Amino acid sequence: MLFLGSGLALIAGLAVLLGSGFGTDPHAIRSTMIRQDAPAFTLTDLEGRSVSLEALRGKPVVLNFWSTWCGPCKAEHPLFQGAAMQHPDVQFLGVIYSDQTDKVRRYIGSQGSAYPNLIDPGSRTAIDYGVTGVPETYFIDRNGTILHKEAGPVNGPMLQAWLGVLRRP
Repeated sequence: MLFLGSGLALIAGLAVLLGSGFGTDPHAIRSTMIRQDAPAFTLTDLEGRSVSLEALRGKPVVLNFWSTWCGPCKAEHPLFQGAAMQHPDVQFLGVIYSDQTDKVRRYIGSQGSAYPNLIDPGSRTAIDYGVTGVPETYFIDRNGTILHKEAGPVNGPMLQAWLGVLRRP
């Protein structure tokens, strides 16, 4: 009986401990990068062209870290495609995260891309941005300031809302 009571007390304690974290969205933690200058980078796209964030100053940027092995990344890809074609005044960039270039080329070959997808050797740029997983998307204003970081997939209404913010004069 004592053993049963101790076991129940232990289970109850674990339930309280585990339950205290439920209902907390880990993505709701505000990034320390918000309202900070976006880390500069120069990366090469899949065609070997150099792309520099600094060279895009004056134009809003949507920076999406993604991988072919990431289901949510694949789900949001058509959304970014459409938005990039609808808003040529905003520069969309994909940064390939921990993936094989040949797999990315095959994926882009079959799905298309309306914007550059950049190779990030050693994930240096992802580290500079504090990427902890994919997808992660950064909304950067025309002055190079990060306005928002979305950890997890972006949906249509969210993307349109942030595009509205980015496109304001």
